[in-house]
Amino acid sequence: MNNEFAFTLKRICFDEHYQPSDKTRTTTNFANLARGKSRQENLRNTLRMIDNRFNALAHWDNPKGDRYRVELDIISVEMDIGLSGAAPALPLIEILKTTVVDRETNERIDGMVGNNFSSYVRDYDFSVLLQGHNKDRHTFSTPEDFGDLHGKLFKCFVNSPVYKAHFRKLPVICLSVSSSKVYHRTENQHPVLGVEYLQAEYSLTDEYFKKMGLKVRYFMPPNSAAPLAFYFAGDLLGDYTNLELISTISTMDTFQKIYRPEIYNANSAAGKTYQPSLQHQDYSLTRIVYDREERSRLAVEQGKFAHEHFIKPYQAILEQWSARCAL
Repeated sequence: MNNEFAFTLKRICFDEHYQPSDKTRTTTNFANLARGKSRQENLRNTLRMIDNRFNALAHWDNPKGDRYRVELDIISVEMDIGLSGAAPALPLIEILKTTVVDRETNERIDGMVGNNFSSYVRDYDFSVLLQGHNKDRHTFSTPEDFGDLHGKLFKCFVNSPVYKAHFRKLPVICLSVSSSKVYHRTENQHPVLGVEYLQAEYSLTDEYFKKMGLKVRYFMPPNSAAPLAFYFAGDLLGDYTNLELISTISTMDTFQKIYRPEIYNANSAAGKTYQPSLQHQDYSLTRIVYDREERSRLAVEQGKFAHEHFIKPYQAILEQWSARCAL
């Protein structure tokens, strides 16, 4: 893909002292945790949950269950659309990069890049464009070109020299499964990813990520309550080491227990046929404070921000660029 846009990466360490940047999307998982009176306790407990989950999965040569520690960097991606300095760099996406610290050997091991995925344009697509498109319709539908621009921008970034200079492997995004779909357990089992699930049709999110060049597979890791959706471009089982896979499972399983406890902190695990539900009542809460309603409201606000500051002012440039790029 011809890359006319320039990308800049910024890293912020996600630890118990993390303070969200002014440019960080406030709906982002990690930014939500770092606000309010409980911010430091939230962060400390979240990081402890991630480390405990990692060590439980990486149990070999780890008799005390404390050999590994996971470090997280927030990668913020800004894009310069090349208007001779007339336009500021635009915040595009945020992802997480994990690093695994082996306390026994003092080795620092590359973990997964991707994990969480946040995007202003995705907020616009789902919270503004899609809502407006279906406002007066009796049956739900998507605009014809829904997700095209976002998909091209994401692939443009992943194929850019900047991405390749910073990361050795393609990203893997790990999200919740869809509550609108039914998943069926298979006999396929991976030692780290766990039992694979399949579904009859893709969700809207699955289709959206497909336009980003990402396939999806669903696995329920050992001792998890529900499958996770893994979005990837290459070979999920062949391209990544066990420790890389564990780094994304431990991180995103922890986030999902906080944000969707009805699904991922349920007191009983998914069965052979499984449909997730946020109405499920038999679940446990973590000790981490989180306001889900506020997050939904902020997604709409940030979608409107993307429309006002990115989609609308640069619409002609974006359409011309998009027309020249094949999905």
